[in-house]
Amino acid sequence: MNKQPLTGLVRDLNGYAELRLQENRNSSIMLLNGDLVANNKQIKGGISARSFYQGCWGFASYPEADESAINKVIKAAADNAKLLGKRAPGHVQQLIPAGFSGEFDFTSKRPVVSSQHKIEYVRSVDAYIADNYPDLMARRVMLRTEDMEKQLSCTAGSEGYSMIPRSMLYIFLTAENGQGEPVDMFEPVSERGQFEDCFDDPASLYPVIDNLVEHLMKKTEAVSAQAGFKEVVLSGELTGMLAHEAVGHTTEADLVRGGSVAGDLVDQQVASSIVNMVDFAHSMNGELLQVPVHIDDEGVEARDAVLIEQGVLKGFMHNRESAAFYDTELTGNARAFTFSDEPLIRMRNTAVLPGNDNLEDMISSVEDGYYLMKTGNGQADSTSEFMFSVTLGYEIKNGQLGRSIQDTTISGIAFDMLKTVDMLSDDMVWNCSGYCGKKQMMPVSVGGPDMKCKVNMGGQ
Repeated sequence: MNKQPLTGLVRDLNGYAELRLQENRNSSIMLLNGDLVANNKQIKGGISARSFYQGCWGFASYPEADESAINKVIKAAADNAKLLGKRAPGHVQQLIPAGFSGEFDFTSKRPVVSSQHKIEYVRSVDAYIADNYPDLMARRVMLRTEDMEKQLSCTAGSEGYSMIPRSMLYIFLTAENGQGEPVDMFEPVSERGQFEDCFDDPASLYPVIDNLVEHLMKKTEAVSAQAGFKEVVLSGELTGMLAHEAVGHTTEADLVRGGSVAGDLVDQQVASSIVNMVDFAHSMNGELLQVPVHIDDEGVEARDAVLIEQGVLKGFMHNRESAAFYDTELTGNARAFTFSDEPLIRMRNTAVLPGNDNLEDMISSVEDGYYLMKTGNGQADSTSEFMFSVTLGYEIKNGQLGRSIQDTTISGIAFDMLKTVDMLSDDMVWNCSGYCGKKQMMPVSVGGPDMKCKVNMGGQ
């Protein structure tokens, strides 16, 4: 992406306005049973502008970024805002005008490798699976890379630049159970950074593959879970998903204004006192996280948003408009996926914080329950009601892990379920392999420790 002199173009505008230059670069390589079936690259970029007038937003975008296009989108955004503003109600919503500037470039410092090098890397991973596990029914290995580059200027005085990359490798395996039916499992390996930073030696993935196959073989002999309200231990992966889907979305301030249950629960106990939850901007304990957002797409300095503290709901995630509405501090949660998307309040790195327990003690404390390790997908609504699939889990009988269980579901009301939490492990895992789908796609990361709680299980 070629940077443009955006500053002078917005400083001359009346009221509040933004100008954003953005380019998204994606690539994917996939092998299916050793055959190359995908090798794609995509670049999507352009310019967009937003203008705020009489409490209304006007937005415009264009897939080019020369001087003529920039002037056109600025004018179109202003005209759209004025058109809507003329029909606005008497009360005019204000914005918090804080400015922030900085450059945050996470481009790899290592030599750039070719597409052929990436293909050979994927082939090496696939060959290890084929050579060591020839009895598998099917295997699929997919590499995805994503660079999101943005330049921003706004009338509040913000000047920002960021380049945030992600790299993901997905391993899908299929085996046959005793009835001749296929049994599937997959493992995502995701990291902040470009390919050159994340995937060096294919051998580093061999233990991941071995572990995946071990679980897959046990799953070929899986039994059905018993339905009901069960005591379970959730892995950090499921805890992170729960944090994002069932709690995170209810505390996005635009959804709160739309009627989310969280609006009536501030300063109330919504979880066990050992539960703490934060949407981190870019770092935790001094360590850079998987989706580091230092400046958001409204030119606001990104700050951590504390959502739950010692079980008490403390606040929401905000953009300029919602922070003004609730008379609170900005958190910098406004994000847009592509140049043609308007910034929305979105999560960044959302996590339940670790506790003081260890996984072995958590499992040994369960008489009759389940250890749930992996999820395929999940959904929740603004009441905090959720349902997640479980693609890998084990029985717990008398404090010991037992048989693998077949795919099932868990469900409940998050703010009720969190009150049953009585143990949290002292470590945590992060995952940035997926996207959040709120109106537009968005890369996010989720994290959490192992969590002991009670939840509704699907099954027999």
